[in-house]
Amino acid sequence: MNTSSDDAKFEDAGEAALRLKALDVDDLTVMSALVQDAVFPASEITWDASRRRFAALLNRFRWEDKDNAILRGRPVERVQSVLSVSDVLKVQSQGVPKGDSDTILSLLSLSFIPGEDGMGRLELVLAGDGAIALEVETLDVTLQDVTRPYIAPSHKSPSHPE
Repeated sequence: MNTSSDDAKFEDAGEAALRLKALDVDDLTVMSALVQDAVFPASEITWDASRRRFAALLNRFRWEDKDNAILRGRPVERVQSVLSVSDVLKVQSQGVPKGDSDTILSLLSLSFIPGEDGMGRLELVLAGDGAIALEVETLDVTLQDVTRPYIAPSHKSPSHPE
């Protein structure tokens, strides 16, 4: 499925790796739906201040394949994806244990609060009232799958009301 350049940029056909770029709030809303319920250890977060780049390796459900999974009578697959944010000026966390890289974080959503001169605050909202806030010069977020899809050993996937 390909979308116009004004929408989220998908290159996803069947088992093909998802590559998505969010440059505005509408794109970010699509991306947020795809990373809902993703989990990741705190050790898989990187912040390179000199390159102004933040990244996290997520273990996410392939929500874009949910209908196909249901049709085939199988759980929603998982895939590892890199969430990367460019033009990051500052990173702050709230409710994230410091110094415990084994802590598993659960991502609920992504949100953007615009500021002045195109700048703003991108928030990774976490379960348990936690958040990672990124002060960004521009909204430039990429989500890219880096592994083939697989079914979680538990064979479970979250259920959400329609």
